[in-house]
Amino acid sequence: MGRRLAGVCVLLLMSLPACGQGGPQPGAELGAVGDVREGFTVGLLLPGEGPDRPLFTRALASLCPRCHVQYANAGGDRARQGRQIGRMLADGVRVLVLGAVDPEVAAPWVARAKLSGAKVIAYGRLANGPVDAYVATDPARVGREQALALLGAMKVAGPVLLLNGPASDPYAARVKRGLHAVLDGRVRVGWERDVARPEEAVGEVAAAVAALGGPAKVAGVCCASEAAAEAVAAAMARTGMAGVPLIGYGGRPAALGRVRAGTQTATVGTDAAAEASAAAKLAVELAGGRTVYGTAVVANGTTVSIPAVLVPPAVVTRTATHKAPEHGTARRQSAPPH
Repeated sequence: MGRRLAGVCVLLLMSLPACGQGGPQPGAELGAVGDVREGFTVGLLLPGEGPDRPLFTRALASLCPRCHVQYANAGGDRARQGRQIGRMLADGVRVLVLGAVDPEVAAPWVARAKLSGAKVIAYGRLANGPVDAYVATDPARVGREQALALLGAMKVAGPVLLLNGPASDPYAARVKRGLHAVLDGRVRVGWERDVARPEEAVGEVAAAVAALGGPAKVAGVCCASEAAAEAVAAAMARTGMAGVPLIGYGGRPAALGRVRAGTQTATVGTDAAAEASAAAKLAVELAGGRTVYGTAVVANGTTVSIPAVLVPPAVVTRTATHKAPEHGTARRQSAPPH
């Protein structure tokens, strides 16, 4: 009897490795939709053209050499982006990095992706719906850095104009709170509006100048978007406000050009390489079925406790560029050449 039991035990022990080989392997945990060893496709859906595609492609290749990026540019058209998501899911893509054209209307597309078994990473702007993770430049730090740049550039005491993003945009709301955390009690906000479209910013500047008593009464202007800053810079030049500090957000080539030309004082922008790298890492981890963690936890109105990687912004002036630090004083580096 004892020998028979011993034989059964030996057979069971011998069978365990074979069973293990048929089960989940490292990198292929429960819920996995891709394997780094074999490679998989990641769908990169962006709202418009920018530097993100090559940066993300390089970052993903460094983590998963066999992986492939399927790219789609919506050209600012939210309906087109919805069709692009549908095509990727039909092609079998099960990891989506989504830079939503309109985060508020993205929930049905995200839900469709999730029902298809896909992982979804919100990129740049926090899309509604059951997203798995979020990567963006830290909006609170954007607001703080804009406020600090404005205070540093002001030549005279006086009221400032704040042209925030849309009231319905959670990201814009957090930028606004960051602005006020620094400015409140230090300067007088003479005019503040939440602007839904960039063209509205020009009218707000004209109304503010009239209400405050002329261009000389404005000590500084802060815009929440690059498009608004472009329109405001042109309006300021036409109305005798060319020397008034103007702080924008975006950091794209057009904004950098205005800063170098002196028509805009500073721009607080995204660190596109850091965002792309964080998104690529999340894509690989989610594909492997692993639990992901970020630097924060956010909610998007439909989903709570979303792990988020919030990247410090980059600040560019005419003489220097620096990254907003985790704590303390920013380290300055040489600015891009004129």
